[in-house]
Amino acid sequence: MTLHTKLLASTAALMIAGAGAVWADAHATHPETGEPLASEQSFSYSILDDFPSIDPQMVEDVEGGSVARDLFEGLTTESAAGEVLPGVAESWDVSEDGMTYTFTLRENAVWSNGDPVVAGDFVYGLQRAADPELASPYSWYLEVMGVTNAGAVIAGEMPVEELGVSAPDDRTVVYTIDAPRPYFPQMLTFPTTFPANRAAIEAGGDNYTDPENFVSNGAYVLSEYVPGEKLVRVRNEAYWDNENTIIDEVTALIINDSNQALTRYLAGEIDLVMDVPAGQFPRLNAEYPGEALSFPSSCSYYYLINHTDSGNPALQDANVRKALSLAVDRGVIVDNILAGGQREAYTFTHWAVSGWSTPDIDIANMTQEERNAKAQELMAEAGYGEGGEPLTVEILYNTSDSHRSIAVAIGQMWKQTLGVDTELANQEWATYLDTRGEQNYQVARAGWCADYNEPSTYLDLFNSGSSYNDGKFVNDEIDVLLAEAKVAEDAMPLYQKIEEIASAETAIIPIYHYASVRMKDENLANWPTENFLQNWYSKDLYITAGE
Repeated sequence: MTLHTKLLASTAALMIAGAGAVWADAHATHPETGEPLASEQSFSYSILDDFPSIDPQMVEDVEGGSVARDLFEGLTTESAAGEVLPGVAESWDVSEDGMTYTFTLRENAVWSNGDPVVAGDFVYGLQRAADPELASPYSWYLEVMGVTNAGAVIAGEMPVEELGVSAPDDRTVVYTIDAPRPYFPQMLTFPTTFPANRAAIEAGGDNYTDPENFVSNGAYVLSEYVPGEKLVRVRNEAYWDNENTIIDEVTALIINDSNQALTRYLAGEIDLVMDVPAGQFPRLNAEYPGEALSFPSSCSYYYLINHTDSGNPALQDANVRKALSLAVDRGVIVDNILAGGQREAYTFTHWAVSGWSTPDIDIANMTQEERNAKAQELMAEAGYGEGGEPLTVEILYNTSDSHRSIAVAIGQMWKQTLGVDTELANQEWATYLDTRGEQNYQVARAGWCADYNEPSTYLDLFNSGSSYNDGKFVNDEIDVLLAEAKVAEDAMPLYQKIEEIASAETAIIPIYHYASVRMKDENLANWPTENFLQNWYSKDLYITAGE
């Protein structure tokens, strides 16, 4: 169905709710699996923090990205197993040199207000992300993609029209990039590359993302958003593949306390808990088999170190940084505190990234007793610890019981092994991001989730010019290696060398590689546990009738 008039979100919600009932009545079973379907196709899930933004060109966090993938669709999308699939682009061609991609758009792709989705919308979206006036927190991603002239445009040295993306006609989008990247189509599943409706953005202004103004092209439209409480999206009747979408309504509930979220799940009020309280997975898995889930997730948990003059002067000493890293007993954290399938980390890049082989890092080959002894030796050389100057380090973290538990444990490890005192600073998500980005911290908890399945999605954060290098770590050799890797036939040895240098300098303190630990109602089907990036799409989910 194509709508030729703009629907207010409230009106759309009523129409879609009605349409959903008809769909369920007409399709008592899933068209592919044959499973009986529930008549009500809606679900709710909990997240810890509010969304800094749901504007695709401004999204910078995982949960915001999940919402953006529901509300918008890029040139490509993904299957439940993480395979790249056609999105708004029904097909694409690659030049012989691998540096020009030509995408052909679907004729039936339209915006939620009925406007056709045209190639110019993708060009405008990318130019908007690169425009210094917008100050997109993810503008750097265009440089990682290798989009021609991205760096100069983002720096304000060239106009946005010089960006390596064009629209020869309404159904053709052409990208030019600086080097072959076989994984380039996957990079286009990231929200920064999504199309943007210029008319809606200009008309809405600062209120563009309000439900009554928001125009999107994905499987869902924004129905309701109450900051700090909930965000609701409902089916978009104008979506080109709406007839194959089953879920009618999705509600994200913002619950800052993971224990409270679990309690509400067990009471039947929530269908999916994104953040299970630390250490509870073994019990939940025993008591609720089939509902407690743990699987590899493309994120790394680490402690940022402020390398600038605004940080703790002691942390300018590489020996102090190395000692702090050595004294962290990662086994205790993953086995005793988290206990959800996480793995100890001694490098930044996640162990399960495609094609990755973790380099041989000295710290990873030691026993914890050996690490502690070395840490004490290094701290003494730096003039701190027993018989030296006292040292206090502040740890910044965003609100979460798990983050606090880890910070408390690491503080105890540092005190017991090195005599270092710690102070804990807890901030809400948006404030924490600002504090971290402005380098108003000493050590800060951080997590990074892959934007695409290739090591550079992690290692580019070590680039001295990266806007997400929030520790402001600078190493000229790493910058050179990153530049070489972008055009290398085999970049893996270069990536491994970068990790070796980062470890030797203790650019960050890697702590663990994530596993996604969820509580999921058994009737919520087709959750993409095989998608390493954990990019999930509500349009691919469905609710079974149960027993």
